[in-house]
Amino acid sequence: MKNFLLIIFSVILSGCITYTFSGADYGTAETVRINFFDNVAPIINPDLSQVFTEKLRDKFVSQTPLTLVNRSGDMSFEGKIVGYAVKPMEIQSGETAASNRLTITIKVKFVNTTDHKLDYEKNFSWYADFESSSMLSVVESGLIEEITEKIVEDVFNAAVVNW
Repeated sequence: MKNFLLIIFSVILSGCITYTFSGADYGTAETVRINFFDNVAPIINPDLSQVFTEKLRDKFVSQTPLTLVNRSGDMSFEGKIVGYAVKPMEIQSGETAASNRLTITIKVKFVNTTDHKLDYEKNFSWYADFESSSMLSVVESGLIEEITEKIVEDVFNAAVVNW
């Protein structure tokens, strides 16, 4: 029994099984390519493309041993920002809104050349509410940080955390 457990433990340590504390499973992939996400939404925030692209790159660099490359990655991400909208929420008497909601939608195409069963192309969307008494221009950068953080987490999980 001791020999059996020793063999199992040795196999795990030898790298046949890939596991990280983030729960990421990247199989045999060694590299990741993350293209710049262009903003084609009807309303464009000039910082959003850069913020989202950098957050996604940072997530993969910090949470996996994958090497970020400019071409031909084992895993690759591309896409575009397709939605950026503010809507009034919680309508009160007098037809005024108590809060507003900023919603961001990003279309992502993920290709895993080491296992094409994991490929996907889909939209990811999150929102954040803010007081209607606040001007969007004042709270916008904080809302973008909050929303993109959630979308990056969803994109990451969809690609490498197969729970």
